[in-house]
Amino acid sequence: MKVLSFFPLSLRPVRQLHLSAALLRATALELAILAGHLLLYPSGLTPERPARPPFPGPDPHPDGATVLPTAGPDHPPVVLLHGFVDNRSVFVLLRRTLAKHGREHLECLNYSPLTCDIRAAAELLGRHIEQICARTGRSEVDIVGHSLGGLIARYYIQRLGGDERVRTLVTLGTPHSGTKVAPLASAHPIVRQMRPGSPVIEELRLPAPGCRTRFVSFWSDLDQIMVPIETACIDHPDLIAENVRVSGIGHLALPVHPAVAVGIRQALESSESATGASGAVSVA
Repeated sequence: MKVLSFFPLSLRPVRQLHLSAALLRATALELAILAGHLLLYPSGLTPERPARPPFPGPDPHPDGATVLPTAGPDHPPVVLLHGFVDNRSVFVLLRRTLAKHGREHLECLNYSPLTCDIRAAAELLGRHIEQICARTGRSEVDIVGHSLGGLIARYYIQRLGGDERVRTLVTLGTPHSGTKVAPLASAHPIVRQMRPGSPVIEELRLPAPGCRTRFVSFWSDLDQIMVPIETACIDHPDLIAENVRVSGIGHLALPVHPAVAVGIRQALESSESATGASGAVSVA
C-alpha cells in the first residue's frame, strides 16, 4: 500500500511484518468462517417464506429473539442480499443481531447462482421490494448487501429508480469500481460485469442527480477479493455516501463479525447523511 512510502526505510520491515501477521490472522479467520458457512449453506438454498407483519406483544419474533428497547421512530424493513454463489445463510448472525436490537421485519432475497446479469438481478430485487412494501404498508426499505449483492442493489437504486424505495444501502466488500481478482473466473458473465470498465460499472459512473438513497460502504484493508482494495469504496459526486474502513478481517468475515454488525446497526439507525463522511471499525 502507498502508506508504506511514508515510513523510514528502517521501519518498513517492521511495518511489513505487522501487515503479514495481520493477514495471516485474517486468512485463518476466513478459513474458519468458510468451514462454518459450508455447514450452514444447505439451510439457505430454499427461499424463505414471506414474513408477516410483526404481531403486537413482548416477543414477536418466531425464533425467540429478545427485542431490546430502541429510541426513535419505527424502522423500515431490512432486505439482506447475499454475494456471488452464496445464499441467505450467510446472514444468520447479522439477522439475529438486528432482530435483537429492534428490527422487526427482516427478509433475505435468494437469487440463483446461475444468474448471469446484474441488471436482471436488480429487476428481481425491485419486484421483491415492491412485494415487501405492499405486505408491510411501508414506503421504504433498508438494504444490506454483501459483495455482489451490494452491486445489484446499487444498480437498482441508481439505474432503475430504486432510490424512491431504498432509504439506506449498506454494502459490505462490494466492488463498486470493479475488481481484478481471479481473472480466470471471468468465464462467468456476471464476474465479467464486476470487472473494472465493464458496461455495468460504467453505468454506475453516470450522473445520478437527485438520488435520495444514503450509501454506507464497509471496506476491509485485508479484503483479498477486492483488487485494488479501494474499489470497495463509493466515489460518486451525486451520491450521499460514507465509506467505513474495517481493519483486521477479510471478505468473508464482513457479514458475520460482531464488530461489523454493530457498525451496520449504527449505520441503519443513523440520521446523518453528510456527503464525504468517514468512519472506521477495528477488530484487531
